[in-house]
Amino acid sequence: MAPNPTIMHAVEQLGYRVTVGDVATQAGLNIAEAGQGLLALASDAGGHLQVAESGDIVYLFPQDFRANLRNKYLQLRFQEWWQKVWGALFYLIRISFGILLIASIALITVTIIIIITAINSDRDSDNRGSNYGGGGFFFFPDLFWYFSPNYQTEYQERRRERNQTSNLNFFEAVFSFLFGDGNPNANLEERRWQEIAAVIRNNRGAVVAEQIAPYLDNIGERYQQEYEDYMLPVLIRFNGQPEVSPDGQIVYYFPELQVKASKKRHQSIPVYLEESLWRFSTASSGQNMLSAGLGVLNFVGALVLGSLLRDGIVAAQLGGLVAFVQGIYWLLLAYGIGFLGIPLVRYFWIQWRNSKIAARNRDRLSRARLLTNMDASLQHKIDYARRFATEKIIGKEDVIYSSETDLLEQEFERSAQIDAEWQRRLDESGK
Repeated sequence: MAPNPTIMHAVEQLGYRVTVGDVATQAGLNIAEAGQGLLALASDAGGHLQVAESGDIVYLFPQDFRANLRNKYLQLRFQEWWQKVWGALFYLIRISFGILLIASIALITVTIIIIITAINSDRDSDNRGSNYGGGGFFFFPDLFWYFSPNYQTEYQERRRERNQTSNLNFFEAVFSFLFGDGNPNANLEERRWQEIAAVIRNNRGAVVAEQIAPYLDNIGERYQQEYEDYMLPVLIRFNGQPEVSPDGQIVYYFPELQVKASKKRHQSIPVYLEESLWRFSTASSGQNMLSAGLGVLNFVGALVLGSLLRDGIVAAQLGGLVAFVQGIYWLLLAYGIGFLGIPLVRYFWIQWRNSKIAARNRDRLSRARLLTNMDASLQHKIDYARRFATEKIIGKEDVIYSSETDLLEQEFERSAQIDAEWQRRLDESGK
């Protein structure tokens, strides 16, 4: 079984010396999953266990544990290789839509020019053919003026004037215009549990339900919230224990989250879980306008081409490129419709989705405001929860056993430490 990448990342962020509670807080994992994952990682990566007098366990990992795992697991090496390959493949997929757009416009334009030139040559090879040809060549450079050096310079100047920044090139901007840039809340659940664990940690392992509610969804109606059923998933995830006060109020404490491998300052966390609104595109407005303009040009060109190919006689007479384009015409038209239709549908879908997100954010914010304007009952409840608040820091001096060294050697070192401590006290009393 390959180690959990989330746990590996958490161990690195925490300085390679962690407790189960540290990892559960950092990664937003449940206590059982964090404990099992740490045991598996310690076994596979050459980690060590440090046991304190209280019975709490600290996991110590070598800083090169990834190299140890890489040598041991072919699957891990394959995952790292595939991530690099997929990054390159996905980039090619992203830019392919822009390349297809340019290819479609160029193919449609050249075919229209060939057909019009052929028609006018039949009518009047001396005069009208040259006029149409000239008109075609005026149209063709206008299309590719967008990609000329002068246009790029003017475009950059307009962007600077409007203070717009975009790190996307043209082909990436086309993909962003079509499909957006992914779900901005893809890690929402991970972030939710990380923030909940951080709230518990910041309150030294003891909280009330009102402190957790701003980070949860679907907690029920007002009358249902009085029973605090929404705290059950939190208790299960972090092995929490409910405690009832003398006046019937419930508080919650989490023993595993009260144990730390090192002293750390309180984490800075938002007062409620805020979902990000979806954006139509991270491309600049100029890039989106260019993509839309080229999409319209492609669609109109496809309609014009369709009218010229309608009877099929011209394509049969000219053959070659014209016959090929006639064969794939419906693909070109479908691409032109999809290029404009997908962003349009996506725009309205984003408006609907953002209205739902805004409503959830308002709901969580309203619960967070209860803590800033708490009444006497809530204050009394929080004060009672603080009775169960505690914090255990397992330092190296608290360790009575470590799998790093031999047991007899550890007993000898511990006896030496005790003798040194007694000698220090005798010296102090003699003075």
